[in-house]
Amino acid sequence: MPIALVTGATRGLGRALADALADRGWDLVVTARHAVRLDTTVEGLRGHGHRVVAVPGDVADAAHREELVAAALATCGGAGLDLLVNNASTLGPVPLRRVVELMTEELAHVFAVNVLAPHALLRELLPSLAAAGGAVLDVSSDAAVEHYESWGGYGASKAALDHLTLTLAVEAPGIRAWSVDPGDMRTAMHQAAFPGEDISDRPLPDHVAVPALLALLDARLPSGRYRAAEIAGIVGSGRTGVGS
Repeated sequence: MPIALVTGATRGLGRALADALADRGWDLVVTARHAVRLDTTVEGLRGHGHRVVAVPGDVADAAHREELVAAALATCGGAGLDLLVNNASTLGPVPLRRVVELMTEELAHVFAVNVLAPHALLRELLPSLAAAGGAVLDVSSDAAVEHYESWGGYGASKAALDHLTLTLAVEAPGIRAWSVDPGDMRTAMHQAAFPGEDISDRPLPDHVAVPALLALLDARLPSGRYRAAEIAGIVGSGRTGVGS
């Protein structure tokens, strides 16, 4: 069975993607900060009848990452890891603040979760991914390329993640390295960014973003940056150029 490691797997896109992969027969290693919520998630994933290993903790914590990597390597053995999904993210302090209002330590924490943790996991798991001819899927945002007031800290972290992902694509041609902007979704994180606002008009992750990510996996598109809304068109057209 193919094996994936999914961070931030208890809510939103991470949970929806983990469900979809389990439904397809994947074995999973999943992590999130809230142990009780992770236990509930694992119960649901195991209902698909496949192996699921849960490692609760914060990806910004080096000790947790060591435990997570050990669990992933033990799960896949010599076969290699097929997919690393760096989904866990933080907006930083909410309500969101303008760049000049962010404290240095607050910005540092955003980068610790959104950039340094994915990089650290990749460093440790790249040999396993390479052995399987696998892929890393880093969840990005339109804030990485657009400039929205009060989104500077989060956007800068996602821009940095994009850059690392696309540079990895050049340096490690034996794997796929994808950065994907999933688009606006009805998630707890999105609601936190817009406190008190009605976001019910946004689609749920499993309605738009997850089908796009599954199409990306199935087509094994070239490494690059993609918008979820465009993936179906790219796959259908047979184009193999890198997304933008």
